Amino acid sequence: MSLTVVGSIAFDSVRTPFGERERMLGGSAVHFSLAASFFTTVRAVGPVGDDFGDEELAVLQGRGVETDDIEHVPGGQTFFWRAHYDHDLNVAHTDDTQLNVFGDFEPKLSDASREAEVLFLGNIQPELQRRVRRQCGARLVALDSMNLWINTTREALAAAIAETDCLMLNDAELRMLTEEPNLARAARRAMDLGPEIVVAKRGEYGAALFTGEGFFAIPGYLLEDVCDPTGAGDSFAGGFLGYLDAEDAERPSPEAMRRAMAYGTALASFNVEDFGTERVARLTREEIEERYEALRRLTHFDLAVT
Repeated sequence: MSLTVVGSIAFDSVRTPFGERERMLGGSAVHFSLAASFFTTVRAVGPVGDDFGDEELAVLQGRGVETDDIEHVPGGQTFFWRAHYDHDLNVAHTDDTQLNVFGDFEPKLSDASREAEVLFLGNIQPELQRRVRRQCGARLVALDSMNLWINTTREALAAAIAETDCLMLNDAELRMLTEEPNLARAARRAMDLGPEIVVAKRGEYGAALFTGEGFFAIPGYLLEDVCDPTGAGDSFAGGFLGYLDAEDAERPSPEAMRRAMAYGTALASFNVEDFGTERVARLTREEIEERYEALRRLTHFDLAVT
């Protein structure tokens, strides 16, 4: 079992109604790796600058994440994102983006990363996603994207999606990509592009899974205290794909994908309980199993007695 993630490694400065943090560890590859590491061996691929040091590496290495393919660019600065959230925590308001070393990112994968059985192409430029995909022979390839690439590189994104098995977008992006206002129709249109699995992330409302066999939806885990939703979608993806890799099947069964949806939801719910990586970095597998069981109880009901 092994999983490679290619994506951003960042410093985030975030303000929410419940507090703020300056230059905390973030980025899609980081949030994904921490979540997936509870289930399988994860190799993270992404660039960092001189401002990224042993303290940041220790967060990943402390969870057993393989960091050999994190590329240090001498003289450079790590990708930086500043944002704030109002009381609608589903909407991030970007205040500043500095691509820095991420602007010239050309993924360099070791033999071990190329040979991973599962590959997650994080939210990067679609042509980069395609170049990474061509280097890997993974049995399961998943892709994330965003409205920027849908608006500016739609044809390249469609080509990248066609080369993958699983598309993971939030529900608004899925509608934007397919120009279908109905989520179920949008998922079917997305499957026509090539992937056999489509996952629509729906923030606090949960997620929906679409395959050729049908669909499955799971609610978000209800929390009284939410601090920061940054990285929740990548934590969901890490839990989802990490669990599927642990199943070690040639193709995931419908039952395994439903369990993976629950684990992804559990990891995302922990992510939002504190800022950045703070909650997931101190999380235990026992806590994950307890929340998985709580989700199972939440979504279970008995048939009426006749």
